[in-house]
Amino acid sequence: MPAEVWLFADEEQLGAALAREIVELSPSLLGCPGGRSLLSTYRALRGAGLSETTVVMMDEYVPVPPVTAHYSCRAFALREIAEPLGIPDERVWLPDPEDPGAYDERITAAGGIDLFLLASGASDGHVAFLPQGSPRHGRTSVVQLADSTRRDNGATFPEFDSPDEVPERGVSVGLATIADARRLRLVLHGEDKREATQRLTALDRFDPSWPASIVHDHPDAAILVAP
Repeated sequence: MPAEVWLFADEEQLGAALAREIVELSPSLLGCPGGRSLLSTYRALRGAGLSETTVVMMDEYVPVPPVTAHYSCRAFALREIAEPLGIPDERVWLPDPEDPGAYDERITAAGGIDLFLLASGASDGHVAFLPQGSPRHGRTSVVQLADSTRRDNGATFPEFDSPDEVPERGVSVGLATIADARRLRLVLHGEDKREATQRLTALDRFDPSWPASIVHDHPDAAILVAP
C-alpha cells in the first residue's frame, strides 16, 4: 500500500503539524536528517520537552569533519536539534565510519527507532547518503556519494564554492535501517523539491531508482507536502 500524502499550506504549517505528532509520541529514539527540509519541524519543537529523547542522525561525511566545519552533520544536530530541545550531547548519535555495523546494533539494543524523519534529494531521490540503486536490505555502511547528491548537498551548504568541494564519501544508515523504524515521515516542500514530490507521489511501491520511495514499503508512513 502506498504511503499516505498529507498536504499543508506552507512549510511552517507542515512543521507545526509534524512537531505535534512528535510531541504526542514522545519518542525514545528519533531518527533525524540534517539539511533544510526538517528545519521548520525542528524550530516548532523548541521548548517541547523532549529532553529524554535520543537523536539518531542518519549520516555523516567521510572523513568525519571537525565539529567546527560548516558541513558537519554533528554540528547541525547539536545546533538545530539537541541544544534547542535540551538534549545532552551524548544522546546525539551518529554512525562511525570505522565501525558502521555497530550503529544498527546500537539502535536495536536501545529498542529501535520510534519515528524516522526523512527528506528526499531534489534531483535523484537520495535518502540519507544512499544513491540510486541502493539495496533494500542495506544496513549502515560507508558509501560513495553520487554526483547528483553532491550537487544537491552543495546547495544545502552554500559555503561550498562548488560541488567539487563536497566530500565524495559518507557513512549512512541503510534502507533496511530506515524501514525498521516504527513510523516514517517524509517531508517535501519548496520549489526545488517539486520534481521529487511529483516522482514520489506518483509511485505506489518502493522503486530502487528513487531511494526515498522506501516510504511506500512501510506500514506506517506518510509523505508531508507543502509548496
